[in-house]
Amino acid sequence: MRLGAEGFLRNAWYVADWADAITYALTPREILSERVVLFRAEDGTPIALEDACPHRKLPLSMGRREGDTLICGYHGLTFDRSGACIAAPTQSALPKACARAYPLAERYGLVWIWMGDPAKADPATIVDIPQWGSPEWGYNRGPVMQVDCHYLYVVDNLLDPTHVTWVHPGSFGDASCAAVPIETLSAPDGVTAARWLMDTEPAPFYAKFLKFAGRADRYQHYEVRYPSNAVIKAVFTPAGSGGADLPLHADAFCMDSFNFLTPVNARQTRYFWFQLRNFAPDDAAVSEEFTQDVKHAFEEDRVILNAVQIGMDTSLTPSIDLKNDLASFRFRQTLARKITAEG
Repeated sequence: MRLGAEGFLRNAWYVADWADAITYALTPREILSERVVLFRAEDGTPIALEDACPHRKLPLSMGRREGDTLICGYHGLTFDRSGACIAAPTQSALPKACARAYPLAERYGLVWIWMGDPAKADPATIVDIPQWGSPEWGYNRGPVMQVDCHYLYVVDNLLDPTHVTWVHPGSFGDASCAAVPIETLSAPDGVTAARWLMDTEPAPFYAKFLKFAGRADRYQHYEVRYPSNAVIKAVFTPAGSGGADLPLHADAFCMDSFNFLTPVNARQTRYFWFQLRNFAPDDAAVSEEFTQDVKHAFEEDRVILNAVQIGMDTSLTPSIDLKNDLASFRFRQTLARKITAEG
């Protein structure tokens, strides 16, 4: 599925950055091909403004702060935290000028930004994570990963359980993942590709954390919600105890991986991620091991996806689709309709 000049869904929440990465300093970011400057006000509130002075479009991130005001480094136009121009030293009257302000919300250790109509920005529509903060679930997070490809190629990857056999043979994958049919489910908020792999050897990443020995039934759940938020669920239970209609075994391993894609532009994506697990909630060593192992596996994805972008840009022959592309095909169809509906 070669991409053309697809736009972005703007009436949606995207991750601007980790909450602890946004400080008093002026931090420039490109999000959906728009330049944004992020900083915290003196009371700790995160602020996002268009990173461009309305006069000659010098980035405001090249200016300086005085309290909660930003002063352009070219002619001193000064803007408050709402983006309104409140001082213009070179003239007696204020120009009718402002820097666009973007709605922000903090959740799950992340700062989310709304890139569309501010009147439609409802923090209640940010993805819900019911087990967040539960003392029974462990947490780990990794560094932001930049992938040099269109974000929809990353979505393709996150809606395809089959790729783990070849891309992650030493971690998430094994030979049993290759040919088992996938169930594709469409919902108003996204698409899910899922399947049970019965009576299989546990994949290397998971085997060392299981509470039981021997073979396992494995559930793969790859879900992406519009426009670009993925929930990847991994479940392992003793062989013979798994299945969609059975209660979860007491010794089941559960890991929910949350993956948030923020398009930088049509050729770059910032990838934020963390995992929640149903065991060892306070074990820092386990959290660190999870982080390092997942980071290694995601680096395998990054190498593939960077090369896919180059291949799609340079190949003279058309790409083909496979049966395992059904979930991403449905996702793209609906997302395209949503983008068109925005006008």
